[in-house]
Amino acid sequence: MPALGTTTPVTGAPCWVSLVTPDPRAARSFYAQVMGWEFLDSSLGTDFSVAVAGGEPVAGMGYCHGRGLPARWTPYFAVADADETADRIRERGATLAVGPARLGGGRAALAADRDGAAFGFWEGPALAWTVGRGSAPARLDLMTRHAFEAAIFYAEVFDWAKPGSGGCTVDYAQDHVVIQVAGHTVATLRGGGMESAPDPRMRPRWVVDFRVADSRAAAAAADAADGESTPALPPLGCSKDAYIIRDPGGALFTVSGPGAE
Repeated sequence: MPALGTTTPVTGAPCWVSLVTPDPRAARSFYAQVMGWEFLDSSLGTDFSVAVAGGEPVAGMGYCHGRGLPARWTPYFAVADADETADRIRERGATLAVGPARLGGGRAALAADRDGAAFGFWEGPALAWTVGRGSAPARLDLMTRHAFEAAIFYAEVFDWAKPGSGGCTVDYAQDHVVIQVAGHTVATLRGGGMESAPDPRMRPRWVVDFRVADSRAAAAAADAADGESTPALPPLGCSKDAYIIRDPGGALFTVSGPGAE
């Protein structure tokens, strides 16, 4: 398989998604069965690998360092200056959890917004990956307490809608916010998440959705591989045939059919 190429991502746009898990070997087996992914060694070290579908990069996978930390899918956003982004996050009352730290040819950090939704940001070249196209996730959805308040926070942190930036634009709809790059939707912010919800599927979080040829078959494969699937309902469901899947490590993601928005 040829080496994966890199590119300079659009500042402020999603540039990657990654799973951290306490058992990467079991996770690779699960996602190979459910999603048909193959895995390549990563230049980021022995703890990391890159999931590949049809020769194209799909997602990252790495070991979850720290006792008792849950498995989790996390989206990363491209930034020009990781230190400046970290300062903006802290200034706005959100949490900087890890970094910025040197990782391979770039710098990465993990954070959580004011409602507790976890996300990461990345400074430097990234794998050639565009959300919603090819084998990349069909979409990224932020399920949050208040979509418009969240949009203000992320716009200030990532320079969304900044005049002349050439980055992300923001479109406010009746009950959600759409983030686009050159007319292509890269993320949607939706209300409805509750910080105190006992069900983690309803707490504020970034939802990573993968488009598959047959979502029902993927859900059945997840159940057979010691995962768990349930039909996804709004606001989690991005199409009528979407399913929420919990992998054996507890990480949540969704799958949707070819007709997903």
